Amino acid sequence: MAQQGFHLQPHSVTAISRTERDIVAIGIVFAAIILFIGTGSSVFIHLTRHFLFGETSIDTVLTNALLLNIALIVFGWRRYVDLTREVAARREAEAAALQLADTDPLTGLENRRSFDTTRARLGLMTAQRGGSLAVILIDLDRFKHANDAHGHHTGDAVLIEVARRIKLMLSPTAALARLGGDEFAVLMPFAHGADALGQSERIAARIGTAVALPIECGENIIMVTASIGVACDVMTPDRPIFNDFGPDGFGEALMHQADIAMYHAKKAGRNRHCWFNSAMETAMLERGQLEQALRLGLKNGEFRPYYEKQVDLATGTITGLEMLARWHSAELGAIGPDVFVPVAEDIGVMPELSEALIRQALIDASEWAPHLTLAINISPVQLCDPWFAQRLLKLLIEARMPPHRLEVEITEECLAENLTLVRSLITSLRNQGVRISLDDFGHSASSLAHLRTLPFDRIKIDRNFIAGLGHSSDSAAVVEAISAMGRGMDLPITAEGIESVEILAELRKLGVFLGQGYVYGQPLDADDLRRELTDLDLLATSPADTAATATAPDLARVV
Repeated sequence: MAQQGFHLQPHSVTAISRTERDIVAIGIVFAAIILFIGTGSSVFIHLTRHFLFGETSIDTVLTNALLLNIALIVFGWRRYVDLTREVAARREAEAAALQLADTDPLTGLENRRSFDTTRARLGLMTAQRGGSLAVILIDLDRFKHANDAHGHHTGDAVLIEVARRIKLMLSPTAALARLGGDEFAVLMPFAHGADALGQSERIAARIGTAVALPIECGENIIMVTASIGVACDVMTPDRPIFNDFGPDGFGEALMHQADIAMYHAKKAGRNRHCWFNSAMETAMLERGQLEQALRLGLKNGEFRPYYEKQVDLATGTITGLEMLARWHSAELGAIGPDVFVPVAEDIGVMPELSEALIRQALIDASEWAPHLTLAINISPVQLCDPWFAQRLLKLLIEARMPPHRLEVEITEECLAENLTLVRSLITSLRNQGVRISLDDFGHSASSLAHLRTLPFDRIKIDRNFIAGLGHSSDSAAVVEAISAMGRGMDLPITAEGIESVEILAELRKLGVFLGQGYVYGQPLDADDLRRELTDLDLLATSPADTAATATAPDLARVV
């Protein structure tokens, strides 16, 4: 059985061995000095008389003993000097290690470890005195972009300058730390009766203004801003915040609250400061619950494609359907796409979610009459993927769906993300027969420029213009102008958001359109749509109809 107990580490054994050798060396030197004192005078007298007057002979044993004593004394002195230097070097190394353990090596500020200690100390002191404690968390906006564009050397210079500017805004009693990356934290204690809220507000505003000033880094001028979260509370030993976290946890709740406030500052548009309130925390918890439910719903197949009919306004016949994403969560109930789509994009599951819906929609569409088209919306995240076109064509092969029956709708928001990549993707899809439409046309001033430079097959008028028909002459003028432009460019036009027969009547006066909206019924799931298409005799009559103009081998050849 192995012995249990204290085991010396190798470096500890080495240190003990050195100590023992030093004690032995000192003992030898001490003995040499005593021997030198005892015999040195006698030997020196005999040596002097021998060399000067030749009176006596040399005692070889005593002379050698004297020389040995001198050598031992010299050795002892050298060892003492070396030992002194070694001790000084060790102390310097320990001081440097402590410095590195407690400070950020780039900015010289406290690091997260040291800041936690300072937070506990200041929080306890503030609580004992009945004062207030404020926490300000600062996160730089678009710092990664500046760092990537100009290099890490420039990024380091920006962080150093930002740290200097923040420090200038603080009182000597405040603690400032770099928590990591481009995130900084400020801890400010206030005495009893001080206007902690007002002072914290002013300091946070000054920090935001100071950080936003241009930063000169050699030949580059760097502009960064800050999203700032602020939380403040009165700290007393009988408060719940003390009881929850104990003396070592003073301010931990405030750190959490300031972090939530900083997150809301970023969501509100960056370059601002936000105060924490309980509604923020509730929203954060709800967001976390939504993210968890979304991941679970994706795993359990809770997302389903629904279909909205696209109708020829002149004849009233169905020409195609647009796929809409719907989610009925087992935990949260029905949740609209305006809620779950931004969350899915934020947590990085939008490509997986969209691909699953598109796969199912293509399978459903393969059962429809061959002249019916399927329109799908693509998120900006997917259009930033250079392999998206290949994956989409692979899904077409799996469903044996002719490419010309698929219409991909792209919003101008997608174009703003990466125009070069989107142009390449559009060209690739159109070369394989997929149709491309520009969604929400007229939403921004760049609509015409995009329509002129990119090869779109269709435009869809922004629903806000359609909703204004019948009571807004401006909306009617815009829709009429778009209709005329479409005729001139030989581009078909779809009007979405037709919610009433009055709007439908106005549209028929202004041009030739395809239309979609609740006036033609609510979006349907696959089963309800199949029943309706069966009644209208719009289902494929044979497997050959599902591949009227292209076969799977044709598609495989182009992927």
